[in-house]
Amino acid sequence: MLNKLLLNRSQIKKYLVLTLIVLITIVGYKYLYKEHRIIENEIPRYSLTAQQIYSEFNNDFEISQNKYGDKIIEVSGLVSEINETDITIDNKVFCQFTKQIINREQMNNSRIIVKGRLIGYDDLLEQVKLDQCLIN
Repeated sequence: MLNKLLLNRSQIKKYLVLTLIVLITIVGYKYLYKEHRIIENEIPRYSLTAQQIYSEFNNDFEISQNKYGDKIIEVSGLVSEINETDITIDNKVFCQFTKQIINREQMNNSRIIVKGRLIGYDDLLEQVKLDQCLIN
């Protein structure tokens, strides 16, 4: 009877392998599918003018990308172009919003501060790109 209660080595190995597979699957899922960031709750790490951030990317792209990439920043300047869901500041910074922008007519050529996540620099258009933006 005691022999029936005890697991043999092959059964123990099967349970250990199964447990290891389940743990790897859970950890892998958590790593790949992280929780979405809520930008409006995050504090900006940097606050710059559109000209400053543009100049930094033009001077040294790699250092700027490492410094600002995927970080929440605030950018200030004059609105040079405005559409339903995006704003361009000083023709240097493109800001993509998740919602439609209200009162667009009043904002054209006005000073603005935008908070968003820096996603990169567009070489073709020579613009710094932000997404998930909010107007401060």
